[in-house]
Amino acid sequence: MRRFIFLLVLLTLPVFSQAKHPFTFEDMMKLKRVGEPVPSPDGKWVLFAAVDVDLAANKKTSHIWIVPLEGGRERELIADQDGDRPRWAPDGKRFAFISTKEGGSQVWIAEFDGTSGTVKGARKLTSIATEAGGELWSPDGGNILFTSDVYPECDSAPDVQACNAKRVKEAKDSKVRALIFDRLLYRHWNAYKEGKRTHIFVEPIFEIPPAGRSMGDHPASIPRDLTPGDYDAPPFSLGGQDDYAFSPDGREICYTSNHDKVEATSTNNDLWIVPVSGGTAKNITADNPASDSTPLYSPDGKWIAYRAQERPGYESDRFRLMRYDRNTGEKKSLADALDRWVGTFTWAPDSTLLYFVADSKGDAPIYQVDVFTGHGRVALHPEGYADDLAVVAGGKILLFTQMSVAYPNQIRKYEATKDIAESERVADLNIEVLSEVAMSHLESFWFPGAFGEQVQGFLLRPPNFDTNKNYPLKFIIHGGPEVPMGNLWSYRWNAELFAASGYVVIMINFHGSPGYGQKFIDEIQGDWGGAPFEDLMKGLDYAEKNFPFIDKKRECALGASYGGYMANWVLGHTDRFKCIVTHDGMFNTFSAWGTTEELWFNDWEFKGTPYTNPEMYEKWNPRNAAKNFKTPTLVIHGQLDYRLDLSEGLQLFTTLQVLGVPSKMLYFPDEGHWVLKPQNSQLWYKTVNDWVDQWTK
Repeated sequence: MRRFIFLLVLLTLPVFSQAKHPFTFEDMMKLKRVGEPVPSPDGKWVLFAAVDVDLAANKKTSHIWIVPLEGGRERELIADQDGDRPRWAPDGKRFAFISTKEGGSQVWIAEFDGTSGTVKGARKLTSIATEAGGELWSPDGGNILFTSDVYPECDSAPDVQACNAKRVKEAKDSKVRALIFDRLLYRHWNAYKEGKRTHIFVEPIFEIPPAGRSMGDHPASIPRDLTPGDYDAPPFSLGGQDDYAFSPDGREICYTSNHDKVEATSTNNDLWIVPVSGGTAKNITADNPASDSTPLYSPDGKWIAYRAQERPGYESDRFRLMRYDRNTGEKKSLADALDRWVGTFTWAPDSTLLYFVADSKGDAPIYQVDVFTGHGRVALHPEGYADDLAVVAGGKILLFTQMSVAYPNQIRKYEATKDIAESERVADLNIEVLSEVAMSHLESFWFPGAFGEQVQGFLLRPPNFDTNKNYPLKFIIHGGPEVPMGNLWSYRWNAELFAASGYVVIMINFHGSPGYGQKFIDEIQGDWGGAPFEDLMKGLDYAEKNFPFIDKKRECALGASYGGYMANWVLGHTDRFKCIVTHDGMFNTFSAWGTTEELWFNDWEFKGTPYTNPEMYEKWNPRNAAKNFKTPTLVIHGQLDYRLDLSEGLQLFTTLQVLGVPSKMLYFPDEGHWVLKPQNSQLWYKTVNDWVDQWTK
């Protein structure tokens, strides 16, 4: 009998002790990309969107999910169509979402059964030729707001929608693809604007029409443009909090728009208010020539909270949390003593507190600030990065997303009434995949950097780490330059995936990185190849000295955007690396200024234009050190990158080839500043890792 039990244990043991395998690209593509939590008005349910990746089909599709707040399994809510950005109706009986089920992006309405937590049916609300996105339900339930890219010359047409539909059809049917420009910012990030502007519309909500008819078929359901004119309202955004909001009574909206004559050199976003019934918009932040954005009304209607900067033209000035008094017009800056960039924020239901997230030394804790005194403090410091805050009805529970270097977004809740600052998981769609993967823990270290100031670095060991072995190194240089590294997840530059093939990964938050005070950020201005380069080299020196398992003879430097610039700078200023990977990097400061679109960035960072301050552009030009280029270099660039034009990558590759430096170029005709398509991403990781392996293994 004992022998039988022993055999049974041997047979069952592998089931419970299977070794985890190193993280792979295929594992990463299996992960669902979880979006922001949206609690129901009664506090019982949480909606969220999650993106599925189909690597074989080379596409990503978003679906709507739901989970009970008090515990239970997540369920996909609408299985027969894509869905993104769910937003509840005030009564909780319906929610709006964005779908492309019938072609272009439109707003849909789903009927919701709050007892069973199921959808009873979904119907299309909008049928606008210029498509719709970014929807919000008004607090009174009478309107839905959405954004659409329209032709401003149609504002004065007798039938605005018909005019826009005609222009869309003409552009689609035309055999001529030529464009005529008469001002700057004619293209942005990865697309040409083609004469369109983003405007905000509202559409009335009526009773659900009979089956077979869309909600947009109602004769009175005509979208109304609240922001007509030759301006973007809201302006382009890379994500984050909405740049518009309804007042609590649903009668007014506040939105962000830049009306400066030369937008390409201006960061002067302002806040405007306009009645939902229509009328002339009022600028409420005209006294600030820098950026004002992301308005959010307090639940009691007394205040508008928003983010603001002080220095015009400086996109990386400190993002302050502001309070605007709707009665007096007084503005007050909150939580100044924290000296951190304010990220996403939300109101407490009683309008006395604001919660917000901010970068801090490689993490992003949740802070709270008293609206009256302006005093702020850390409310919760979860592992990694918190974001996407949402308060549940009643105000006792705060929902948020959380990520770290070892796992992507999951939804968690924090009960503010508890004495112990802990959070609980609400939804995580990736437990099964990640349970089979060996992930490494991120380690932090500090060292004396430029100006004798302490600088933070991070180290990630490979899976199945052996202290008796020496490992090659991937030295990752972050972009921005004001975009820090830390305990966060990335699908484009995934630290765990870089380490998985047997590498130590080092990342340095050099001068210019947020999370260490605004002075630390400002010290990169006019010093692109100075203090940051010094920090990087001193950080690597420290790591080599204190982590003896790093093989000094097998190190590769990799970077994108500003990280690509710094990789190019490294190429001409040190031979300590066996290889370099430079993605979308600036090679020639003069040509980069003439081909970029957001001119305010270069003008500020280099303290003028190439014509007003050529010495600065000359001083920090990677091209000037070409005579020193020796390190084997992989150059990567996308055709649709309009922040750093393709010509920057081509110039570098041409130079390397002429000089006889071992080099290769990976060119994407269908990608912009980031590589986003699944199979392109697969090729990117393979090409990068093969290049590093070639020179370090």
